[in-house]
Amino acid sequence: MESSLFPSLIEKFIDFLKTQGKSNFTIIAYKKDLEQFVGFLSAKDTADIRDVKKAEIEQFLNKLLTENYTKKSASRKLNSIRTFFRFLKNEGVIEVNPALDVPHPKYAQMPPRVLSKLEYRAIRDVAKEDARTYAIVEVLLQTGIRIGELTNIRLSDVKDDQLYVRPYGKNQGREVPLNKPVKKAVSDYLRVRGNSEKKEDDFLFITRTGKPLLIRNVRQLITRCFREVGIENATVNDFRNTFIAHQLTSGYSIEHIAKVVGHRRLSSTERFLDIVKEAPEKKEKLEEL
Repeated sequence: MESSLFPSLIEKFIDFLKTQGKSNFTIIAYKKDLEQFVGFLSAKDTADIRDVKKAEIEQFLNKLLTENYTKKSASRKLNSIRTFFRFLKNEGVIEVNPALDVPHPKYAQMPPRVLSKLEYRAIRDVAKEDARTYAIVEVLLQTGIRIGELTNIRLSDVKDDQLYVRPYGKNQGREVPLNKPVKKAVSDYLRVRGNSEKKEDDFLFITRTGKPLLIRNVRQLITRCFREVGIENATVNDFRNTFIAHQLTSGYSIEHIAKVVGHRRLSSTERFLDIVKEAPEKKEKLEEL
């Protein structure tokens, strides 16, 4: 990789991310962060990647904070820059990653938002008007899988009592148990889904025209449910949070839940401990919500 000009390097980096199986959402986020960083460098007449030092990166972060970006947003952009420079170092474009010496802006991490019983029951009620939307809500709520994992489900992945969650990004594939509510919701959806002549490897959730449902489509569906029942400041990921918190409250071990939801670090599951009640004892089967 000979060129040290930013546009060509960013494109090569994006191509690399695609080969790593990153989601489109993640790739777009990386690209926007890096283009913003490059815009800052261009204003300082820095055109060669090898001229970027720790000071320039710190100045960029400070500029973000003075422009009312949150510390969390600035920290995420620093992660994008670090990953970009790590790629360039591995490719031999630079000898040292200058972003490694730049500290993350310190910020207080907000506790995960967990839907109350009243909230998720209200979402279910409004979602029942459409079999596909209801099945999506039940899968998210009863399995704790990620939105990208949901849109990647194939018909052949749905077994009697198990769902095979395909590898997604850095996350490995895994088996997730299916309880009665989610099995019924998926079964009801399949009856109206049609396309019975399709292959077993086709996507489970499809549009009206038979195309795979995209992440943005799912976000739109869930956002509409939130809006119709008057729930504010909620996201699709809150279904996952709710599942984790509920299973902890029901007595499951952190290790077991981390395995089910695909957490690579136990600390990701442990952060829910402060918002759940003490569990009486471990159950044999995952609790239904």
